[in-house]
Amino acid sequence: MEDPWADSAPSSQPLGSSQQSADDDATTGLPSTTTSTAATTSGTGSSAAGPSAAPSSSSSTRPSRITPRRIVAQPTRLEAVEDDPLGPLGAPTPAAASDAASVSDGPPVPPLKEPSSHTLPLRTTMPPAPGRKQRAGPPDPHRIDDDEDDEEGGGLRRARPPPPVQPALPSPVQTTTHPSVSVEQAARPSFHITVGDPCKVGDLTSSHIVYSVRTKTTSKAYKQPEFEVRRRYRDFLWLYNTLHANNPGVVVPPPPEKQAVGRFESNFVESRRAALEKMLNKIAAHPTLQLDADLKLFLESEAFNVDIKHKERKEPNLGESKSVLGSLGFGVSGGNKFVEHDDWFHDRRVYLDALENQLKTLYKAMESMVAQRKAMAEAAADFSASLHALSTVELSPTLSGPLDALSELQLTIRDVYERQAQQDILTFGIIIDEYIRLIGSVKQAFQQRQKAFHSWHAAESELAKRKAAQDKLLRQGRSQQDRLNQVNAEVMDAERKVHQARLLFEDMGRLMRAELDRFEREKVEDFKSGVETFLESAVEAQKELIEKWETFLMQLDAEDDETVFYRPPVVQTNKPAGNTAVDRARATIHEDSD
Repeated sequence: MEDPWADSAPSSQPLGSSQQSADDDATTGLPSTTTSTAATTSGTGSSAAGPSAAPSSSSSTRPSRITPRRIVAQPTRLEAVEDDPLGPLGAPTPAAASDAASVSDGPPVPPLKEPSSHTLPLRTTMPPAPGRKQRAGPPDPHRIDDDEDDEEGGGLRRARPPPPVQPALPSPVQTTTHPSVSVEQAARPSFHITVGDPCKVGDLTSSHIVYSVRTKTTSKAYKQPEFEVRRRYRDFLWLYNTLHANNPGVVVPPPPEKQAVGRFESNFVESRRAALEKMLNKIAAHPTLQLDADLKLFLESEAFNVDIKHKERKEPNLGESKSVLGSLGFGVSGGNKFVEHDDWFHDRRVYLDALENQLKTLYKAMESMVAQRKAMAEAAADFSASLHALSTVELSPTLSGPLDALSELQLTIRDVYERQAQQDILTFGIIIDEYIRLIGSVKQAFQQRQKAFHSWHAAESELAKRKAAQDKLLRQGRSQQDRLNQVNAEVMDAERKVHQARLLFEDMGRLMRAELDRFEREKVEDFKSGVETFLESAVEAQKELIEKWETFLMQLDAEDDETVFYRPPVVQTNKPAGNTAVDRARATIHEDSD
C-alpha cells in the first residue's frame, strides 16, 4: 500500500536547512546558474539518500491526521540556456561567477542595460567641464549625473552655474521708430499748414501782399483733407483777436507786427511769411484752439470777407456774448487796481517781465550782428571792385590773373555773408521775435484773468446791494409784498452771477497754469532747435569759405601753369548795366580806359 504522505518525500537535509538555503538564495540574489547547480546537487543527494530513508519511514509510526500539514515553499529554479536572448541574464563568464561568489554577502546589483547600436547620439553645444570624468555611453545634455559626481566627491552639493550667454548683437536692419505719444495726443486730428506764394496785389493806394494757405488735416470737421485759400495780413490779425475773445485764459500765438516802411521788401516778406506759417501751425496744434469754429472758417472759407460780415450781423457783440464773460460785464475794465494774491502767478509775472527784457536785448544784439554781416558783404563787394580794377591795369598776366581770381572770390564771400545774415534772421531771429510777441499774448491772458477777478468782485458788490434792499423791505413788513418778491428774485440772480464769476476766475487760473507750463515746454524745444539750426548754418558758411580759400591757394601754388587763371574774353552784349557797387566800379573803369 502506497504511503499517503509520499508527496512530501524526505531528504537528507532537514526541512529547516532547506528553507534557510532558499531564503539565502533569495536574499543574496545569486545568478541562476548557482541556484541551478545547487538544486542539481540537492537532487542528487536526495536520490542517493532515498533507499536508506525508506525503511526508517516505513518502520516509524504513522503520523496522526490531527497534526496540521506543513506546506514548504519551493524556490524558483532558473536554468542557463545557450543562446539566451536575455543578454546579461544568461550564463555568466567564470570571472563573473567568481565575482558573484565573492560578493554574495553584499547588496544585490541591478542589471545593466546593453547599449544598443541603433541609439542616436545626443548633440549638445555645451563644452565639458575641466577635470570632469566622462560618462560612458552617449553624452548627457541635461547634466543629470552632476549630482552623483558631487556626492561621490564628498563635498557639499553646489548649484550648477548657468551656461554662458552670448551678448545680443545689434541688428543690421535699421528700424525707424516714431516717438511715443499719449493716447490723447494720438486721438487728436493732425494739421500741416503751409503759407507760401506771397504776391503783391492792388494799386498804389491799396497794395498789399496775399499769401496762399494750404492745409492738410485728418479732422472730420472739414469738408476735404486738403484745401487751399488766399489770405492777407489783416485776416491773420482778425483770427488772433477772435481766438483771444473766444478763449479767455488761453495763450494764442500772435501774428508778426505791422511794418509801414519796407513791407514789400523780399527779406521782410519772407520773414513775415515764415512767422505766419508758424503761428497757424501752433494754433492748429493747440488742443483747445484747434476746435474753434473761427479757425475752421479761416482755413476753409472761399468767401472769407462775406462770411465774416454775415457772422458779425448774426452776432453783433462778437467775442463778448459767446461766453459767460459777456453776461458778467467782462468787457468793462475794473476801476480798482488789481493786487495779485496768488504767489505762483506773481512769480510768473515777474519772470515774464524779466524774460521779455532779456529777449528784447538779445534781439537788438541779433540785429546788430546781422547789420555787421551785411556791412561785411558790402565791404567785400567794394574790395572785389578794387581788385578787378587793378587786374585790368596790370599788364603782366602772371599778376593780373590772380588779382582777377581774388576779385571773383570776394564776390563769392559777399554772397556767403548776405546769405548767412538772412539765415540768422530766419533761424534764430524769428524765434526771438516770436517769443517776445508770445509774452505779450501771455500778458493779455493775465489781463483777462484780472478782468474776471474784477467781474467777480463787482458781482459780489451787486449782491450785497440786493441783500441790503431785501433786508430793508423785510423790516417794513408785508405792505410791499410784490416789491419783496421782485427783490428776492434779484438777489437769487445776483447770487447766481457771483457763483458763475467765481467759478470762471478759478477755471481761468487752472487753465493759465496749464498754458504757462505748455509755454515753457515749447520755449525750450523751439530755442534748442533754433540754436542748433543757427550753429549748423554758421558752420556750413565757414566750411564754404574755407573751401573757396583753399581752392584759391591751390591755384596760386600752380605757378608754372599759366592757364590756371586764364579766362576767355567776354563777349559784349546789350545787357543793361546793373546798379551794384561792382557794376558801378567796373563801368567807371571802362570809362576811364576809353
